[in-house]
Amino acid sequence: MTYLTSIAVLSLAAWGWLLLGRGFYWRTDVRLPERREPARWPPVAVVVPARDEAAVLRDSLASLLGQDYPGYAEIFLVDDGSTDGTGDLARALAARPPLSVRRGGLPLTVLSPGEPEPGWTGKMWAVRHGMAAARSRTPRPEYLLLTDADIVHHRDSLREMVSAARHSGLDLLSLMARLRTVTPWERLAVPAFVHFFAQLYPFRRVNRPGTRTAAAAGGCMLLRDEAAERAGYPETVHDAVIDDVALARAVRDGGGRIWLGLADRVRSVRAYPRLRDIWQMVARSAYTQLRHNPALLALTVLGLLLVYAVPPVALVAGLAGGAPVAAVAGGLAWAVMAGTYLPVLRYYGLPRKASLLLPFTAGLYLVMTVGSAVRHARGRGAAWKGRVYAPRPGTAEEGAGP
Repeated sequence: MTYLTSIAVLSLAAWGWLLLGRGFYWRTDVRLPERREPARWPPVAVVVPARDEAAVLRDSLASLLGQDYPGYAEIFLVDDGSTDGTGDLARALAARPPLSVRRGGLPLTVLSPGEPEPGWTGKMWAVRHGMAAARSRTPRPEYLLLTDADIVHHRDSLREMVSAARHSGLDLLSLMARLRTVTPWERLAVPAFVHFFAQLYPFRRVNRPGTRTAAAAGGCMLLRDEAAERAGYPETVHDAVIDDVALARAVRDGGGRIWLGLADRVRSVRAYPRLRDIWQMVARSAYTQLRHNPALLALTVLGLLLVYAVPPVALVAGLAGGAPVAAVAGGLAWAVMAGTYLPVLRYYGLPRKASLLLPFTAGLYLVMTVGSAVRHARGRGAAWKGRVYAPRPGTAEEGAGP
């Protein structure tokens, strides 16, 4: 066997394992579990951390104010040092019919806790204050809906999540919101992001009782308050940049049941119109996901090259250089790769031919991951809306992952 043929066969074997041995990560039918309306609807607090979100708040907050929930629910929007009038806009939206409390909309409290204490990320600081305010109310919430300010919920979203969590005895239920795919760069990169996330954290493994794989989608998480107390949340993950995975681990380690799936009627209106926007989104946390470990970075680069770059290279080089085994192995590996990508493309309503671009998109993510490591090496850490979080040894996310 030539070197090229050996590498091509190895890549094909890797795709065989990914196809059959990675929890069928490529399937997109993991949706809300069985739902049954409870005899008594538990009180819920909706906590929305928001920093400079005026551009999206008209859609997202309006969808929360208009929730059709039979029990008591209240919204706590925590203005995390915004400079664009986020807090004032939230109050104005809540006062307008038909979303005002007088017209049946959910009550809204806007909090402004100030700058986070040292060692806290802005989001966790905001969540902490939102949860504290919610717990001071009567009735005290049994569930907390932690949702980002860019997430738009269907009118029955809260009702459906509480029904599912209650019926299945879940302590943490999270939905990966349907992300925006309007611009060419969004259509290229966003489905791949979901594909890679599921590959790293196969939903079926996450949802299996007793699993070691823990993950959540931070944009939309329904958390039982008792489980939050047992996990010490948010104090135990106060410095975590990848706070959703850290929360899932804390709940699981505390004996709680977690569940993660794709959303049907929960979507993000966050726009990533340019490559630069997507680059910043990935670079913010990619190296953190690798635990700031150069060895893991090197292994990740080699793994991405073997799995995503080798198949098309082996096919073309094998055909051009008269190496039929390499060409066949590369072609089969590329076909399996494209086949595993088709379900998420269908989920986003994108054409099947886009599956052939996955090697290019994976290469783009590889470069962005390396860029994230360079960014951390230069001391810029994980930056988000004007704040930079430098990595510290022993943080909650250092051990995050499966």
